[in-house]
Amino acid sequence: MSLKNVLFLFCLALISLPALAQQSTTPVYNNDQNSAKRQRMNQMIKMDEEGDLIFDHYGLFGFKLATDGYGIFYEHGKFINNQKTRTLTFELNEIKDPKDHKEAVSGDGYTYNYVSVGRLNNFYELKASYGQQFMLGGKGNKNGVAVTYLYSGGLSLGMLKQYVLNVYPAQSLFSIRSTYPTIFDSAYIVYNAQGLGGGWNHLMFSPGLNAKLAMRFDYGRYNTNIAAFEAGVTGEYYLNQMPLMAFVPYHHFFFNAYISIMFGKRK
Repeated sequence: MSLKNVLFLFCLALISLPALAQQSTTPVYNNDQNSAKRQRMNQMIKMDEEGDLIFDHYGLFGFKLATDGYGIFYEHGKFINNQKTRTLTFELNEIKDPKDHKEAVSGDGYTYNYVSVGRLNNFYELKASYGQQFMLGGKGNKNGVAVTYLYSGGLSLGMLKQYVLNVYPAQSLFSIRSTYPTIFDSAYIVYNAQGLGGGWNHLMFSPGLNAKLAMRFDYGRYNTNIAAFEAGVTGEYYLNQMPLMAFVPYHHFFFNAYISIMFGKRK
């Protein structure tokens, strides 16, 4: 082999060495990076299984079913420590009198509709409450349930929307609008109720106070997600009496038991 060829091969080897070295070290770098990522994931899973909360706040939405109605709500929570949380909740509920019931009626003998006999008003309430939540027991593993108890209190705004019905006066082919108890005292034939769209021109408002005591059970798989149900009791007191049904005593105070389901995120 000539000296020229030897020098050419030597130069080629010098040029190739840095590239080969880089290729050999690249997988090591990737392996280190993947290992660190796996360690972080394992640490998060471990904290989830041990029930450690390393978050600042959370937000959730829920649906509530009570002994006197139903509603929806939004809750914002601020973590003070692993055991204590401050909460701010906003609710929209519909409240019904225990004697409120629906019956089938027909104004033409063929079409049957359902109306709440004797209902004077639909009762809606807006509530804003501030409270605290305390951890009783964390999740033992990712399939466990975290148990907390909570209480809250705040302000309420009660809204009464008149319950309006379409009726036929005696010997008339044309319907008119009427309400209870006038319908009881007249020879009207009830055809149907106007529903959500009627009665907004006769609104009454009343301020009030509310309080709640409850237990919450969070069964979410990871602490970043909230999937929980809650059971408790609430009470509301309104400044004015709230007329809901004809010939039924009006009340200032409303008490109920409820269950609710909620979903949200911790951050």
